[in-house]
Amino acid sequence: MLLFAAFLPVVSASAISSLFGLNTLAFLRGKYIGTASEAVNIQNATSFGKAYGALATSLEFGIYTNENNLKWEVTEPQPGVFNFTPAEKLFAIAEKTGKRMRGHTLAWHSQLAPWVEASNFTADELKAVLKRHILTEVGHFRGRVYAWDVVNEAFNDDGTFRESVWFTTLGEEYIELAFRWARQADPHAKLYINDFNFESISPKTDAAVALIKKLKAKGVPIDGVGAQSHLIVGSVPTDFKAALQRFADLGVDVALTELDIRGDLPETPEKLQQQAKDFRTAIDACLGVKRCVGVTLWQFTDALSWIPGVFPTQGFGTPLSDKLQKKPAYTAIRDALLLGH
Repeated sequence: MLLFAAFLPVVSASAISSLFGLNTLAFLRGKYIGTASEAVNIQNATSFGKAYGALATSLEFGIYTNENNLKWEVTEPQPGVFNFTPAEKLFAIAEKTGKRMRGHTLAWHSQLAPWVEASNFTADELKAVLKRHILTEVGHFRGRVYAWDVVNEAFNDDGTFRESVWFTTLGEEYIELAFRWARQADPHAKLYINDFNFESISPKTDAAVALIKKLKAKGVPIDGVGAQSHLIVGSVPTDFKAALQRFADLGVDVALTELDIRGDLPETPEKLQQQAKDFRTAIDACLGVKRCVGVTLWQFTDALSWIPGVFPTQGFGTPLSDKLQKKPAYTAIRDALLLGH
C-alpha cells in the first residue's frame, strides 16, 4: 500500500485503522468490508448496544446484509402477504449512514414460511409462488440493493443438486427462473448464487462452475458467486484463492458473503492466533483476485454470533470479542488490507 508507506514509520497501523476504518482501507484496494446485522442490534439502547451501534455505523463497514429479515419466513409469512417493515429498518440506517445493502436471500430451502412446503403445490403453482415472491421482494427494494443472493445453497457437497422443495418440484429450471425474475424486478442489482464450501476446488465447486457456464450460455443474468466462508480454525482451504479465481474466470464477480471462522471451545490464546492467520488467509484470497469485490462478516462480535446456537461446542468466530474488544483476527484483517497482495 504505497499510499500509507510514508506514514507507517510515524503512524501505527492501529492508529490508521482507527482513523480510517476497515472499509475505507478496503475501498482503497477496490473492495468493501461489510457486516450482517439487524436494526434491533444497532438501535439497542443498552451500553453494549450503543457501543455496537457506533461500530456498525462507523467507517469499519460499508455494506450491510440483513441477517434474517429478508428471508421468506419474515417477508412472506402467509401466501401473498408481504412484510418488509423489519428489513426496512436496516435499510433506513444504511441510507442515513451512507452504507450499501446486500439482499439475502430469495430462493432457499431453509427459513421458508411453513406454508410453502406444506401446500404440496404443483409445478405450475410453485413457479407462480416463486415468481410472485421474487418480483414483489426485489421490486419493493428496486434501486436500493447492490446485490441479491438469488439462489442460496443449491448444491450438496458431492455436486448433486440439493433436494429442496424448489428442485424436487421444479428441477434445475428453478435456478434459471429465479435469476430471470430477479433481473426483471431490478435490472441494476448484481445477482449472485451463494453457497458454503465454495472456498476450495471440489465436486461442489465443479458443479457450480458447470452450472454457471450453462446459465451464461443461455443468457441467464448471473453476475456473481458468493462464497459464504463459514470456516473452521486451522482448516481454511489452501486453495481458497484458486477457487475464487476459478469462478472469476467465468466472467462473474466473487465475494466472501458470510465470513466467520469458528473454533472448538474453550477459546485459548493459541487458537486466537491461529484464527488470526486464518482470517488473513481469507482476506488475502479476496485481495488476490481482481474480481473479488469484497468481504462481509457474519456479525462482527462474538456476542451476537449465530455459531454457539448451532454449534454448542464451538465459538469465538468473529474479529471482536463478546465485549467488543478487538481480537488478533481484527488485526489480521487490518494488516491484510494495509500490507497484503
